[in-house]
Amino acid sequence: MPRLPIDHAHTEEAILERIAVQPEHGSLGDFVLGSIDGTITTFAIVAGVAGANLTAAIALVLGLANVLADGFSMAVGNYLKASSDREMLERYRRMEELHIDRHPEGEREEIRHIFAAKGFEGELLDRVVDVIQSNRQVWINTMLAEEWGLVPTPSSPLRAGAVTFVAFVLAGLVPLAPLAFASQLGPEQTFLVSAVATAITFTVIGAIRGRIAERSALRTALETLAMGGSAALLSYAVGAYFRGLVGI
Repeated sequence: MPRLPIDHAHTEEAILERIAVQPEHGSLGDFVLGSIDGTITTFAIVAGVAGANLTAAIALVLGLANVLADGFSMAVGNYLKASSDREMLERYRRMEELHIDRHPEGEREEIRHIFAAKGFEGELLDRVVDVIQSNRQVWINTMLAEEWGLVPTPSSPLRAGAVTFVAFVLAGLVPLAPLAFASQLGPEQTFLVSAVATAITFTVIGAIRGRIAERSALRTALETLAMGGSAALLSYAVGAYFRGLVGI
């Protein structure tokens, strides 16, 4: 998300450009979500296998299966969520269209109350209501946003699913890459390299989160690293426990 300098963000050209663009759900959030989940779940498998003292080949097989299957599952889930959001928006849009057709005065009063609550009053309030009511699409979109809290331009379900899947696969492959060199590195070095690569991935993803939210990149990087590290430790502990339990 680009950051505009304060001096330039309020020029007439910048203001008109921002107003002309309809608010829409971006893809960066889907990418961050998919990449965090892909890294956590895949490295959890690597850590669990290491804790159980199983071979790198087992971790590689389980990890690749997880990257493809879980990544697809998450992408489908995000696709269905975006589809549901779009369907809900269309349902409310049809409802508002029906209300405007059948009860225009009632809908006009709703607009009046909405903007009166924002501080408009008297002739100015009447003028605002008249202007909104004069354009049917503006009227409907205003009701969707102000009455129901909906974004008139939701995200594309296909894009949301595709971005999530790609992010999951790309990030999920990072913990698995060192396993391909396990015969040269040895089990302990392989796990160490995988852990370091995963930690770097968590840090980068966390920094991206901070960039999106305009928060401290260092803080969000440490938060993401802590969450991912906790999941890995838990998985390693479970693997170690069952190794002792079943005598592997």
